Amino acid sequence: MRRLPVYFLIDVSESMVGEPVSLVQDGMAAIIKELRTDPYALETVYISIIVFAGKTHKITPLTELYNFYPPKLPVGGGTSLGKALDFLMNDISTSVKKTTLEEKGDWKPIIFLFTDGNPTDNFDSSFARWNQKYRRGSNLIIVSIGPDIDTDIFGKITDNVLMLNNPDSESFRKFFKWVTASIKTSSMSVSEVNDDELHLASIGNDGYLSKIDLEKHRPPVKIDENYAVILAKCQTTKQPYLIKYRKRLSAGLYNDFAMDVLDYKLTGAYPVDNSYFELSDDTVSNSKINTSSLSGFPTCPCCGNQYGFSYCSCGNVLCTGDEEITKCPWCGVEAHFGFGEGNTDITRTRG
Repeated sequence: MRRLPVYFLIDVSESMVGEPVSLVQDGMAAIIKELRTDPYALETVYISIIVFAGKTHKITPLTELYNFYPPKLPVGGGTSLGKALDFLMNDISTSVKKTTLEEKGDWKPIIFLFTDGNPTDNFDSSFARWNQKYRRGSNLIIVSIGPDIDTDIFGKITDNVLMLNNPDSESFRKFFKWVTASIKTSSMSVSEVNDDELHLASIGNDGYLSKIDLEKHRPPVKIDENYAVILAKCQTTKQPYLIKYRKRLSAGLYNDFAMDVLDYKLTGAYPVDNSYFELSDDTVSNSKINTSSLSGFPTCPCCGNQYGFSYCSCGNVLCTGDEEITKCPWCGVEAHFGFGEGNTDITRTRG
């Protein structure tokens, strides 16, 4: 039988002492009681509870519902999320069955991480390990108990960051009903249609719980301002090349006043191979530079076409020559390219 592992990774640091940890404990009992009435959950769901403060402890290993009894939650000092994530990953590696040639393994584990604050340890290496080896094969939901977490931190390891807006007893009651409904939905999905993608229950309009819009909270992508580098493709060879400009300050006049003028001067165009994409940061650069700030335009370093800086309607740069119709190597559109007037904003790489 294929199991649906459900982990509860619970912050039990000092800030959770008192009513919060008591409400989480009561909520866990309510989840188990309700899930035991659901035939799909009884057939597939196995639950584990891991708590963390300065250290991490597994209170309950993966256990089938009818044998699971909600434990009493302890309290400790510190919020070592990096250590907790490492502990969780090690447990997934040893406790969750992998698919082999002989049999199917367990379904994707679902992890509900409850916390009311930010990490107090160094978590960078743990986050990198999670993203490289575990993120794709797991479903992680992080729930902030109150508004005090840094969403930029938690958005690095999951797209599902929720906030319990009013951590009172009624909000906790509704929240744990939502968790129960989400587990029921997922267990029915794996049982009926063999689908182990994440299926969370609808949050509704009560206002007790909200999903954080991580796009609004993400810091802007940093770029190297000393250079403006444009990624282009040769229409003949389909190979990428980089057009490199260096920042310069030169003397100029504005309304008869002497002043320094900032622009970027062409240093060259350089062919690269497709390993460029393998070594590039996956973060999409939305940084633009206006062509009026660029001085000089190259020929194509791959095929020698006269115009190495032609702009397609798809937003990418390519080379063009004296051909009547050009096929864009980025999007495949065929069009006649000519000289345009004015300036336009071009996407630049991060440098």
